Amino acid sequence: MKDLNFDADKALAKEFLSNFADAVGEPKYMNILQEVANRKIRAIQIDLEDLFNYQDFDEEFLRRVTENTRRYVGIFADAIDELMPQPTEAFTDDDHDILMTQRSDDGPENMDGSDPHQKMPPEIKRYFEVYIRASSKGQPFTIREVKASYIGQLVRISGIVTRCSDVKPLMQVAVYTCEECGFEIYQEVTARIFMPLFECPSRRCNINKTKGNLILQLRASKFLKFQEAKIQELAEHVPKGHIPRTMTVHFRGELTRKVAPGDVVELSGIFLPIPYTGFRAMRAGLVADTYLEAMSVTHYKKKYEEYELRADEEEQIRSLADDGDIYNKLARSLAPEIYGHEDIKKALLLLLVGAPHRKLKDGMKIRGDLHICLMGDPGVAKSQLLKHIINVAPRGVYTTGKGSSGVGLTAAVQKDPVTNEMVLEGGALVLADMGICAIDEFDKMDELDRTAIHEVMEQQTVSIAKAGITTSLNARTAVLAAANPAWGRYDLRRTPAENINLPPALLSRFDLLWLILDRADMDSDLEMARHIVYVHQNKESPALGFTPLEPSVLRAYISAARRLSPSVPPELEEYIASAYSAIRQEEAKSNAPHSYTTVRTLLSILRISAALARLRFSETVAQSDVDESLRLMQMSKFSLYSDDRQRSGLDAISDIYSILRDEAARTNKLDVSYAHALNWISRKGYSEAQLKECLEEYAALNVWQINPQTFDVRFIDA
Repeated sequence: MKDLNFDADKALAKEFLSNFADAVGEPKYMNILQEVANRKIRAIQIDLEDLFNYQDFDEEFLRRVTENTRRYVGIFADAIDELMPQPTEAFTDDDHDILMTQRSDDGPENMDGSDPHQKMPPEIKRYFEVYIRASSKGQPFTIREVKASYIGQLVRISGIVTRCSDVKPLMQVAVYTCEECGFEIYQEVTARIFMPLFECPSRRCNINKTKGNLILQLRASKFLKFQEAKIQELAEHVPKGHIPRTMTVHFRGELTRKVAPGDVVELSGIFLPIPYTGFRAMRAGLVADTYLEAMSVTHYKKKYEEYELRADEEEQIRSLADDGDIYNKLARSLAPEIYGHEDIKKALLLLLVGAPHRKLKDGMKIRGDLHICLMGDPGVAKSQLLKHIINVAPRGVYTTGKGSSGVGLTAAVQKDPVTNEMVLEGGALVLADMGICAIDEFDKMDELDRTAIHEVMEQQTVSIAKAGITTSLNARTAVLAAANPAWGRYDLRRTPAENINLPPALLSRFDLLWLILDRADMDSDLEMARHIVYVHQNKESPALGFTPLEPSVLRAYISAARRLSPSVPPELEEYIASAYSAIRQEEAKSNAPHSYTTVRTLLSILRISAALARLRFSETVAQSDVDESLRLMQMSKFSLYSDDRQRSGLDAISDIYSILRDEAARTNKLDVSYAHALNWISRKGYSEAQLKECLEEYAALNVWQINPQTFDVRFIDA
């Protein structure tokens, strides 16, 4: 191997930085340097792809940068020092600038020129940080593929962040002043630990034979932001029979606070060894630990707030929003491989969108997240729907009832392995903050563990008083639960309350409790079987009549919709209030009510209506949104109503007639508009075709007259 000439490489780096032009022909890196000089940004990211696409591309230079990245970060930083342009905008001096001005004035008299400790290291003058970013071509490594042969090289790995430390200051350059000669002495710190200087090394102290006492000046020293994180292999990368591996990642400077526990990320960084320190060093002997010094962070799924829509995405969302049938299309794009369940998919879409949180003047909060419980017979694709929603949501945590304890859902107090302090470790509900927590097998949870969810579902916080830690953690999460009825399958001979078998305190917190009964029906069973066989053969869903939207497009659309905060107009207040009181009256008359209607139900109607308004990109809630939210609430128990009607011996036509007659009597009017009639009967689960059949049949009996144009009904007062 020929001798490396780092000066020649520095010249190459300077040439690349000053001459590289992007696709538009702009000098990319010189523009970045100008921004740095104007104190707009601190991080300079050098893309290896740019080095690859550079017109005077040197393959050997690229290989050296990839295999000896730590050294080349320094070489690029030296090159940037020489290329740094003058600032073009005025900015206020901070402490660092004032110190630097004073040092440059005192420079000549402070330099004896003999001791390297007295030379000002370049790091202390720099206002920027250099990161070399790996090329994004090809698949990233899994953690177990990064072997000893990659030490010192730039690697790209993917995984899930399991733990993050706080951001702490890390010393980069220690500055001392001598009590005898007054000189400033500099000491570069490259490792996690360093040995401070005690005696002044300057020539004056040596000549005078005085061992000058050095005092560490923290104000004049340079510190970097430092954060340590643990990254774990993704479940799909773990070979069978193995457990996931973990790796320590060090973030410095501008890369800190970029990740949080639970994020799935792709990191590029330098794979480096680090010797053990303290007692562990005695036991470890010659063995060293390894870590990844991060150079760039990419999130697989961005949070809704961090979405920056590109021009083509904005155009696509605008065209989708103008589509009149967007609500149905978005709902059918959720898990298209699962047959039917269209109303359930609509409810899950609204769960993803959510309603705006309301904060009152006195500090009281009203939650905006929707909570949904899917309760149904085995084999109705509940778990598959949950898994799909977690994939679509930018932040989602999936747990099962038996596999999670009360502290596993809320928060546990643990001993930190680094500092040996007692720390709080967030559970599933805390990790899913501002996201969705899916809990499968909800009915199989212990009663004690289930009580932990009560506070999260309404107050959206987790209060802890354990091991001397008394605090409240945020858990603004939407809970999506799936459960089986009490006896495994829904028993129609028993009341709904006996079948559901969840405490009323918990049930009232769910905005929608969806009962899915698996009934034998020749036509629908045939359709479903055909659908499943087709999916099995072709690994995709049958044609829906339109192209299902990708999860990334769904996320972009939902992120745009979530920026709106719709309000209820005054003219709808009376309508919502009367609808709520009607539901309460209906429940009071019933011998075995299907649900528990409380004031929370009224808030649920408002939340679902606001989510529907968001989907339409509207700032105000319309009456159609309220009607749809009432319809969804009614449809969630649809399978029970159809059974009740069969038991009472009423056929569909007679039932529709009795619904219309009761509503007309309640409003004390003889005229009923077709739109209102359709709205009332759709809430009970009837179709428009059945309504028309009923209108014709009773018009023939001269019970009412029908307007031939508008289909409005007028009762003949007898």
